[in-house]
Amino acid sequence: MFLRLAHQHRQFVQDLVMNLQALAIVLERRGYPASCYTCGDQMNSASFMVSLGNNHLIRFLVSDYGITWTEMRDDRELMKLEGAEAINQLQELANLVKQSAPAYASGKTLAKKS
Repeated sequence: MFLRLAHQHRQFVQDLVMNLQALAIVLERRGYPASCYTCGDQMNSASFMVSLGNNHLIRFLVSDYGITWTEMRDDRELMKLEGAEAINQLQELANLVKQSAPAYASGKTLAKKS
């Protein structure tokens, strides 16, 4: 049973990393500076960042050790969520992207994707 759960968890993390990469691409196309770094080619962790303007930054980290959503403004942490709450907040960001036009256009990214 535990081996099956470990495999399912790895698959979940890989799916989440792929979706983060896609979200970063969509955000960049909408004019938001965004990046998604992965470590290695196994897709078992990622660091996703997006700037929403006015010194408003979202960072989403996923790995085998956990999932966190951190929202900052003017270099101060506003909110930090973990686990399912972090994923729910990520879904809200994706929903906003679907519904709205970009707040501002920029060809720059926070960091180059690897």
